Amino acid sequence: MKIGIIGLPNVGKSTLFNAITNSGAVCANYPFCTIEPNVGIVAVPDERLEKLAEIYHPEKVTYATIEFVDIAGLVKGASKGEGLGNKFLANIREVDAIVHVVRCFENENIIHVNNQVNPQNDIEVINMELIFSDIELIEKRIEKINKLLKSDSKYSSELETCKKAHEALLKGIMLKAVDWSDEEKEHLSSLDLLTSKPTIYAANLSENDFSKSIEKNPFFKQVEEIAKKENSELLPICAEFESQISEMNLEEKMMFLSDMNLQSSGLDRLIFACYKLLGLISYLTAGKPEVRAWTINKGTKAPQAAGKIHSDFERGFIRAEVISYENLVSCGSLSAAREKGLIRSEGKDYVMQDGDVVLFRFNV
Repeated sequence: MKIGIIGLPNVGKSTLFNAITNSGAVCANYPFCTIEPNVGIVAVPDERLEKLAEIYHPEKVTYATIEFVDIAGLVKGASKGEGLGNKFLANIREVDAIVHVVRCFENENIIHVNNQVNPQNDIEVINMELIFSDIELIEKRIEKINKLLKSDSKYSSELETCKKAHEALLKGIMLKAVDWSDEEKEHLSSLDLLTSKPTIYAANLSENDFSKSIEKNPFFKQVEEIAKKENSELLPICAEFESQISEMNLEEKMMFLSDMNLQSSGLDRLIFACYKLLGLISYLTAGKPEVRAWTINKGTKAPQAAGKIHSDFERGFIRAEVISYENLVSCGSLSAAREKGLIRSEGKDYVMQDGDVVLFRFNV
C-alpha cells in the first residue's frame, strides 16, 4: 500500500511525514523544501501479532507495512508547470491513496504560501490543479477512442464514461464524488485519474485546539464540510504532537497519550483510516519460524489470499485451515483449539475475514 502525503507548501506535510516515519526528511519554513519525494516504510501496529508471538515463540515477527511518500508542495498553476507541478502530479499518480494535509491553525512565525490561512481556498487550489490535469488526460483519451471507434464499436461505452467524467470535471467536481457503475469504474481504472484517488483530509491543528477544542475550530469545520461533499475521510491531527511522540520511548509515549486523553497516536489513527478507505484487512499466519500479518482487500477469497504468500499456494490450493484469532488466543494453543473443534477446513469459495489465522494446504 502506497500513500501519498500532499498539500500546499508549509502546511505541515514534512513535519507529519517525519513524525510517522522517523525518516528525518528535511523540514523547513519555506516553499519547495521537499523537491524529490521522500519515502518511508511504516509497520502497521497489530497487537494480535504480539499475542500470537507469546503462544508460538517464533524466530521472527513480521508486521504488515505501509509506504508513505512525502510529495513536493503544490501551488496554483501546477498543471501548467508552475512550481514543481508536472513532477508533483506524476508522483501522485503512483500512489494508492492520498493524505491531503490542510493547515487549520494560525501562526505568524510559519509562512503561509498565500499569506492567509484559509483551508477551503487551500483545498480548492490543489483540487483544481488535479482537475485540470485530469481534464487534459481525459480529453486525450476521448480523442483516441474516437479514432478507435472507426474500426471497432466496442469502445462506445468507454467513450460515454469518459464524456461523463469530462463533464463532471468541467463543473469542478472531483470524480470520487460521482456515482459510478461497476462498468464505468472499470473504464476509468486504467486512466489512473488523480481526482478518483481515495483521499483522507488530515486537518493539521494547533496543540491547543487539538487537545481542547477541535469542534470549535472554524478551519476544521471548513475541511469537514468539504470531506463530506467529496465522500472523503477526515482525520484531525496535530503534526507537532506527532513530532514529540516520535522521539519518545514506549513508556513515555503511553504516558503522553494518557495525559492528552488519547487512545492512540495519530500514526495509528492514520493507518486505521487508510485501511478503511482502501477496504483492506489483514489475515495472520503463525508458526515457530514466523508470525506474520498479510494485507488483502476485503472480500478476497482463500486461494487469492494464499497467493499473497506465494503464487504456488494459489495455483495448487487445496484448502485453508482457519481459526479466528480470538478463538486461538482464548484456547491458548492450536492443539487445544483443535480438540474443541474450532479449526475449520475452508475451500476455494471461502471469503477471508480480518483476523483469520490460516494454514494453507496446497500441492504443485
